[in-house]
Amino acid sequence: MTEKDVPQESPDDPGDDQKPPAELSVDQLTQAFAQLIGQDTSASSTDPSTGAENAASEEQDLAEPEEVEAEKDDSSVSAEAILEAILFVGHPSNEPLTSRLMAGYLRGVTPAEVDELLAKLNQSYEESNAPYQVVSEGAGYRLTLRTEHEGLRERFYGRVREAKLSQLAIDLLAIVAYHQPIDRQSIDKLIGRPCGTMLSQLVRRELLKIERTKERPRKTLYSTADRFLDLFQLESLDDLPRHDDFHYA
Repeated sequence: MTEKDVPQESPDDPGDDQKPPAELSVDQLTQAFAQLIGQDTSASSTDPSTGAENAASEEQDLAEPEEVEAEKDDSSVSAEAILEAILFVGHPSNEPLTSRLMAGYLRGVTPAEVDELLAKLNQSYEESNAPYQVVSEGAGYRLTLRTEHEGLRERFYGRVREAKLSQLAIDLLAIVAYHQPIDRQSIDKLIGRPCGTMLSQLVRRELLKIERTKERPRKTLYSTADRFLDLFQLESLDDLPRHDDFHYA
């Protein structure tokens, strides 16, 4: 990711420094963080807004689904139509929808029967030359455009580009992840130079979030945001590697 010129934010009011644990250096934190994302410190990632995340537990993310009864009279909505609507709306976390989850929205339909209904739905799409299709992804399904129509998406939204995190961004994310909440003055001390511009970019990209203290002098504290967990495929901050897990070259 190329750093863009971002207006320098005003320095925070002076306050007491929040000192990190003495046994962990910035280099150690960065190495641990690189191990976490499975790459070198020039880690790359795809914006989660494009839908490139792994499936999580649907039961935790969604409330219990309200069953929809598909009556068998002529005026009823078919089970296939309900499944099509579910796929069109998609998962709130942009994850593939499992057969088990979708079966929960239909009365008397099993996950195996959902698989069969989706196969029939896909066949009807193919016979009608529809521009979309149901694809299997991981443990679930998505409704997507056919490959030959991807050019239309790019004309509307532009080509999806891979965003790379710079070394400074990796350092800052590692520091904040292991020391949150942490103020700007303490971050600058650990890095050894002012980092306001990059911190602003990480906040704008929703990888970090800020909170301002009520007591005076007021300070701006940085913490990791939910998108940070999504991007690095973490269930919680407890999944971050600890000191005993570090492997140094």
